[in-house]
Amino acid sequence: MPAQSYTYKALKRALGQAVNRYDMIADGDRIAVGLSGGKDSMTLLHLLTDRLARIPINYQLFAIYVDPGFQGGFAEDLKAYCAANSFHLTIEYTDHGIQGHSSQNRENPCFLCARLRRKSLFTIADRLGCDKLALGHNKDDLIETLFLNMCYAGEISTMVPNQSFFKGKFRVIRPLAHADENSIRKFVQEKKIPTFENPCPSAQVSKRREMKTLLNNLYRTNRKIKGNLFRAMSHVKPDYLLK
Repeated sequence: MPAQSYTYKALKRALGQAVNRYDMIADGDRIAVGLSGGKDSMTLLHLLTDRLARIPINYQLFAIYVDPGFQGGFAEDLKAYCAANSFHLTIEYTDHGIQGHSSQNRENPCFLCARLRRKSLFTIADRLGCDKLALGHNKDDLIETLFLNMCYAGEISTMVPNQSFFKGKFRVIRPLAHADENSIRKFVQEKKIPTFENPCPSAQVSKRREMKTLLNNLYRTNRKIKGNLFRAMSHVKPDYLLK
């Protein structure tokens, strides 16, 4: 892939905008990067690494993968890829996915598994001396979360690009918050970055996937809709909402 392809420049610009707008990264940071094996987190790791060569500050990256425990996992393949590309990777083998899908779990399996995974990510990041955790959520994810929360939680909210936890001792950052999912998909194809199939049995039937399909059908009717929805999340008029 040419170093300055249109897709690369678009993602580089989107990441820079988000990092600067939400004050995500400072000199000397030790940043844990939560890998899922999918296109978003793999792209995030590459972009944050590439960025170090262009900016006057320095930070360290520590990739973390929490294996959910399903058969047919890809942890070893991910480990080999990271080693070949000089990425620092920590793998935590768990049974989070098994717990989420067990008969003892009366909650949504995705909810429990995600909660356990997040706890593991915080624990490992702390062990590595990191006080920031970077996740690969993109612009589409933020819009989908807004609609999921409205439809299923009865509230207007979404994921925050720079979020404080534990009374400010830890922060979750989302440097791809301004990045379009289609650009990420093209970047992965152009740079031939491997992505790994999620072995979770619920991966193809989640509410998020249903919402993604609904929104993509809406976007096809007018190319301005996605941008307008994204801007609307930071242009709220409380006087015109119910109290």
